[in-house]
Amino acid sequence: MELLKERILSDTQIIDALANGNDAVFENLFKLHFGNLHAYACSLLKDKEAAEEIVQGVFLKIWEKRNSLKIHSSIRSYLYSMVHNDCLSQLRHQQVRQKHQMHVVHSSDNHSEPASSRIQLSELQSNLQEAINKLPEKCRIIFEMSRFEELKYQEIADILGLSIKTVENQMGKALRTLRVALADYLPLLVYLIFKLFSR
Repeated sequence: MELLKERILSDTQIIDALANGNDAVFENLFKLHFGNLHAYACSLLKDKEAAEEIVQGVFLKIWEKRNSLKIHSSIRSYLYSMVHNDCLSQLRHQQVRQKHQMHVVHSSDNHSEPASSRIQLSELQSNLQEAINKLPEKCRIIFEMSRFEELKYQEIADILGLSIKTVENQMGKALRTLRVALADYLPLLVYLIFKLFSR
């Protein structure tokens, strides 16, 4: 008897099958999504082997946590979210050794700027990250893919299996939320944008 393909099962059926230890469904899930997830991880890490390890690790986590999976979005979006977060974690880890050098460079670049501006910049960065983290999961993922990975709306829609209208709406929601959250830093944002484009 031919095994059921993941695409004809509902997400709930897949989760239930995984919870029951159905390795055939897990294998089909892996085969169906591995290629696209690997390509996405490669686009972030620029390293095929590291990308493969990330994706394999994500599926390992899925299997290990199969009895307690709580997925509130589609399984496809959930997988991309996990890969996205793990890639960002790895990139942050790779940058640990560079932090001291970066600090020295920034200190040199900013030595002539008022201390108050540097403090405000640090606060802005902290508040921006905090505001991004508070966005709803789908909204946050779409915002980060657009702003940090510079993907086009159509590319994001294709990757996450969403309509381009949904991507546009989620981006609008993210920008409105961040604009309110960072209203106190508007003068500094204008200053930074001016510096960026005056170089």
